[in-house]
Amino acid sequence: MERFFKLKEFGTNIRTEIMAGITTFMTMAYILAVNPVVLGPSGLDTYGIFLATALGAGIFTLAMGLFVNFPVALAPGMGLNAYFATTVVASQATGHPISPSMALAAVFLSGIIFLILTVTKVRQLLVVAIPDGLKHAITVGVGLFIAIIGLKTSGVMTISLDAFGRDFAQGSYTNLGGSETVIHMGSLEEPMVWLTIVGLIIIGALMVLRVRGAILIGILITTLIGAIPGVDVVDFGTLKGQDWVPNFSKLNFWDFSFSDLLSTGLLTAIATFTFVELFDTFGTLVGTANRAGFFKNKEEGNKRIGKAMLVDSIAVSGGAMLGTSTMTAFVESSAGIAEGGRTGLTSSTTGVLFLVSLFLAPIALLIPTPATSAALIVVGVLMMQSVSEIDFKDLTIGIPAFLTVAMMPFTYNIANGISFGIVSYVVLAALSNLRGEKQHKVHWLMWILFILVIARYLFIGAEG
Repeated sequence: MERFFKLKEFGTNIRTEIMAGITTFMTMAYILAVNPVVLGPSGLDTYGIFLATALGAGIFTLAMGLFVNFPVALAPGMGLNAYFATTVVASQATGHPISPSMALAAVFLSGIIFLILTVTKVRQLLVVAIPDGLKHAITVGVGLFIAIIGLKTSGVMTISLDAFGRDFAQGSYTNLGGSETVIHMGSLEEPMVWLTIVGLIIIGALMVLRVRGAILIGILITTLIGAIPGVDVVDFGTLKGQDWVPNFSKLNFWDFSFSDLLSTGLLTAIATFTFVELFDTFGTLVGTANRAGFFKNKEEGNKRIGKAMLVDSIAVSGGAMLGTSTMTAFVESSAGIAEGGRTGLTSSTTGVLFLVSLFLAPIALLIPTPATSAALIVVGVLMMQSVSEIDFKDLTIGIPAFLTVAMMPFTYNIANGISFGIVSYVVLAALSNLRGEKQHKVHWLMWILFILVIARYLFIGAEG
């Protein structure tokens, strides 16, 4: 195991890697419960979605560990799964039916596109083309994105849909006036809120005291506190009478329909899955690789990112074959990296736990939202450290870096942050170079991405 994962070379050990893998699993185990709820309205069998989620996350996270030696886990992506379900339901309601089988086919085809882009090394060129300042900004932005997930899901941060109490249809959007308050502090009387704050204090204190496994230990302590009578966030009594043996006959395996493939709805879906996943995965892989220090040797770091992209592209189509929406690299992997995870043993541990969760789902789902939310907020703090690497005095890089950082959490979308960063950098660098300064190179791929980003917002839209 030492030689296979090159533990000494990366300055780690078996205990650290396994603890990191457990931490990553515990911070993203929520997807086992959430994905069936999100995809349920699409018409897919919810139990089948659970099986596909656990199998997909287990198989492809193991592949990431064993074949790439990279400490990043994969699972069906939040946001893309909502788009999957919303697209299906909305299209059925408007008289242009796209069945769940057709939507899964769209995901499958987007994975084939990713595989082609990866094999031809177009995706790998992104790592070379994007300036270092923007790479660090992506790390910071992803960190804030992770933190805002923790704040929102725990209830520490609440969001008002409308100041006047008007109702809005699911999946619709409303623009609020400048005088209206959108973001609020959650009520401290809510157990979910104060337990998250307690968990945050516990993890922070353990980290300051340099306790190994601080995030994992903090998650466990917070879970135990949640089970105290009067708090009642965790109920161990739910373990009684649970069905522990998975029923694979309900798996939506190879449930594809390629009929009406050229319809506008499906082409738009394929384009959206492809574009969002392209930038989401890039942001996650670069952000976590930066955090783990893999880019200290740029050549080696680029190679590992390239291999990780290959596994990721296969996972997209593989997940669709199992019956779930787009598989993607999870930003929550940063929790394991923050615990010291540096090799594929971390992701292999996470992958095994996802497979085990097929038989121990009730236990995996006991970890309460406050425990994982506190961990995600702390991870945001750690990823924020990369901000010191950005030269904000150089506005040609400072403005795009700021837009990259700000747009991720404030639009709740990693792809939006990267898109705004790319467009603004190309424009500002080109103007700077016109003055004869020639300080900022614009890689040819950046110009192509510039055009693609503009086209995406013009023809596909920005919502979601």
